[in-house]
This record gives sequence, C-alpha cells and structure tokens, in this order.
Amino acid sequence: MKKKWFAWALAVVALFGAMNLTVSVAAEPGTSQDPLVTVSYLNETFMKAVMNQVDQKIAQRNNQIVQMLGGQVNQGGNQTGNQVAAPNSTLTFSVVTLTKNQVLYGDIGCEVMLRVGSATCVSPSDPGLIDETDAGILTGGSALVKNHMYMMTIEGRGVRATADTTKVLVRGGYTIG
Repeated sequence: MKKKWFAWALAVVALFGAMNLTVSVAAEPGTSQDPLVTVSYLNETFMKAVMNQVDQKIAQRNNQIVQMLGGQVNQGGNQTGNQVAAPNSTLTFSVVTLTKNQVLYGDIGCEVMLRVGSATCVSPSDPGLIDETDAGILTGGSALVKNHMYMMTIEGRGVRATADTTKVLVRGGYTIG
C-alpha cells in the first residue's frame, strides 16, 4: 500500500514536471512579434528616442510658422543697426530708455507704455497711436499718458521722448531713431 501511494505521488510529480517543462518551452520570453521589454530600456533608450522625435517635429513646425510669416520673427533680442526686437517679442515687454528727442518707431502691432518721463506721439497723419486703455486715438504731437497702453497700427508711428530720460515698456519690433 505504501509502495502504491509512493508510486502515485511520484507519477503525479513527474506529470506536473513534464507539463511545466512543456509550457515553459512553448512560452518564449520574447519574440520579434511580441518582444520582452524592460523598464530600463523604456527609460534609457525608448523615451530618449521619442523625445528627440518630438523636438524635431517642434523645430520643423516652428520653421514652417516662420516661413508662413515671411521670416518676420526675431527671437534673439539682437540689435542690428538701429533695428531692435525684444526676446520673444510677442510675449514679453522690454524696458527701453530714451533720451530727449529720441524717437521709437514701432512695427505694426507694437505696443508701448510710458512709465517714466514724458513723450509725445509721432505720426504724419491720423490715427497716430491707438490708446488701448481708453479705446481712443492719439494724434501726432499729443502727449502720452503714463501707464496707458498704446499700439502702432500703421507704419511710421512712434513715440518721441520729451524728458531727459524717458522709459517705456515695449512689446513687439521697433526701431530707435
């Protein structure tokens, strides 16, 4: 009886061992159709490759936008001759200091705000500057009001400093003459 029981137990263990070996051989850990991937591979290789592709796509899209705008985007804050553009000129303001009788001519869409000193509107015709604060129009020779936002909507519009030191906030492209 003991020998029979031992034979049965040995047969069951052998059967389970054979089944386990068969399942282990049949289930490969990774194939070309279903590869085994480790977390370190995902973090160190795959994510870097994905991020590089994203950066390339963003750069391509930025170049397309610059081409659509006709190359009018200047993000460097560089000064070439008298042409000046603020870094990220569509997003941030730059502080510009003018001396008496210096004129800041803004590109179309340029915004200025008088902060220190005094200044007048420079414009050969009406409208000169658009007062965004009061929703009004400033004509040539009219004084700017401190802390009002003005926009240049036509070429040849600007701001002339009438104090020894005048400081304005500027957002957009401009030329100082």
